[in-house]
Amino acid sequence: MFGLFKKKSPLEKLQEKYKKLMEEAYKLQSINRTDSDTKYKEADDLLKKLLNYKLILN
Repeated sequence: MFGLFKKKSPLEKLQEKYKKLMEEAYKLQSINRTDSDTKYKEADDLLKKLLNYKLILN
C-alpha cells in the first residue's frame, strides 16, 4: 500500500519497456518474422541504452 504512489526510476522504466518489447517480438515470431526482427532490434537498442545508463550510475 505504501508503494502505491512510488514513482519509478528511469532505469525501472527502461527495464519494463525492454521486457515488453521482447515479449512482443516473441509473439510476433511465429506470425510475421520481419516485424519480429524489428522489435528485437528496438529491444537491442534499448538494452544498449540501459547498460550505458547503469554504467553511468556506477
